[in-house]
Order: sequence, then C-alpha cells, then structure tokens
Amino acid sequence: MSLIEIRKRSLTIETVFHEGGPPVEQPLKLAAACAVIRNPYAGRYEPDLMPFMAELRSLGTLLAHELVDTLGRDQVEVYSKAAIVGVNGEMEHGAVWHEAGGWAMRQVLGEPKAIVPASKAVASAGYRIMVPLHYIHACYVRSHFNSMEVGIQDAPRPNEILFALVMGTGGRVHSRLGGLTKDKVSVHDGQR
Repeated sequence: MSLIEIRKRSLTIETVFHEGGPPVEQPLKLAAACAVIRNPYAGRYEPDLMPFMAELRSLGTLLAHELVDTLGRDQVEVYSKAAIVGVNGEMEHGAVWHEAGGWAMRQVLGEPKAIVPASKAVASAGYRIMVPLHYIHACYVRSHFNSMEVGIQDAPRPNEILFALVMGTGGRVHSRLGGLTKDKVSVHDGQR
C-alpha cells in the first residue's frame, strides 16, 4: 500500500514587473507547486521514516516537473522547498522532504550544485510559510536571495502534510546590493 495519498494539489505563479522602481524588461516569475497528502504517521511515533522519505521522491519528481513545465527548464535560476505538517504530526514528518524534494529538483534541473534551502513548520490549516530562495548553482549569489509565501486555505488538516517546491526565473527585480553575481560564479562548489 502506498504511503502517499494526495487530497489536493495547487500551482501558484507570481509575475513581478517591478518593486516600486522602473518596470523590468523581463519580469520575474516565481512558482510554487504544492501537494496535500495524508500523514501516514499522524498521532503516533514512527521510528523509521526512511520508507516514507524514499516514496516521496515520486511526489517530488511530479511537482518538480510541473514547475519546469510552467517556467521552462532553462529559465530556472532559484529554488527551494517547504513542508507544513498538520498538528497531529511532528516536525520530522516534514523534514523527510529535505531529501525527497531536494533530490527531485536536482534531478529534474540537471544536478545544480547549490544546497536547496528549506523551511518547515507544524501548524494548523491555512498557515502560510515564507520559503527562502537562492541561486541554483551557488548559494552566495546575493541578488537571488528572495522568498515566496506558500500555503493553502484548508490545509494541512490535523492528519495531513503540505509539501511544496518553489522555483523562479531569476533574482530580485531591482537587485543592487553588490556581492557575488551569477556571471561571476567560478568555483562551482555550490557556494561561490
């Protein structure tokens, strides 16, 4: 029997034309693909979460492909992941997404080197979480430090988990604070 039972999915797209300054030639697109699933361990302690984490790779792959289909694989410059666990679960039930969601995005995007940032929480339905974003090839590219809010009005219910993947087409539209820029990435160690 599968550990993954999806109740609903969502896809949210934001298009940013400006942040108070002049409109940019190429708007920034941020997208979040979410899935709300039954938490197979709600209300009890499960010592071995590895089978759940392994099975979640297929959900991660599904959401990653949806984002790449939405934004275009060659357009993706930032990424992240998040989990919101319903109140009958525990933080570790969301932490399984670190490997499953991150692995899926790396595979679909051609193995970028930068760590995939994440956020997670245990919360009630309707909770909104800020998801940190950064450049897929080097996490110190300051222009690409950003965030996107993720949440669904009726999720997660107490015995559910909301898993999200987020991707975007670039850095902040009016970035002008210096630091490492994407065209200066040279070490290719995922950091600089």
